[in-house]
Amino acid sequence: MKKYFTLLLCLCFASAFAAKPKHQYVKIKTELGECVIRLYNETPQHRDNFLKLTEKGTYNGTLFHRVIKDFMIQGGDPDSKTAVAGALVGEGTVGYTVPAEFRDSLFHKKGVLAAARDNNPEKASSGSQFYIVQGKTFSDAQLDDLENKRLKFKLPQYQREVYKTIGGTPHLDRNYTVYGEVVKGLEMVDKIAIVKTDGNNRPTEDVKMTITVLKRREARKLEKELAKQAKAAAETKKLS
Repeated sequence: MKKYFTLLLCLCFASAFAAKPKHQYVKIKTELGECVIRLYNETPQHRDNFLKLTEKGTYNGTLFHRVIKDFMIQGGDPDSKTAVAGALVGEGTVGYTVPAEFRDSLFHKKGVLAAARDNNPEKASSGSQFYIVQGKTFSDAQLDDLENKRLKFKLPQYQREVYKTIGGTPHLDRNYTVYGEVVKGLEMVDKIAIVKTDGNNRPTEDVKMTITVLKRREARKLEKELAKQAKAAAETKKLS
């Protein structure tokens, strides 16, 4: 009986260890810090493409080549690996685009990962270039004006609250595919967003990156940590 119980316990532990994390995550490292990004399952084509390029090492050594304070930091141009100081960067590609995956529930709050693109009518995304939103906060009046003059649609109330408190770039909603968000290390984005830049918004000192995919064990550990944080935040909110 004791052996049976031990075997059952081992199987339970093995099953728990083998369980897949709910999402996939990537880590971006720079000299100004690092962050971890959760890739959304709701945008599978963008998620899988980003993972593919990361695992191939495509992003390693590339630059955050376009930085605009209170807006976003952009990178992922493969040609930026060899760009000389002061050169215009941002035209490089991996030779294909990714079809747009717009989801009303995914919007441009601070910290989201989204796909850069050119002015193609299908709004297809660049195969490699991306940006992370820093953004700014908005008032109700500013959001009303934005809805009427630029968006031509009403923002859901919960999204308005996020734009009023956390901030973001609402004018990009439903125009650029959002496919992930920073869940750890948002400070990196703020640090990069304030570096000195030239007339083309390229940092005067290169900000190189290395991107890796979190292993299953790391991802599961992170999800437990995030769940604890969410629970603590919910309890604090109840008490306030």
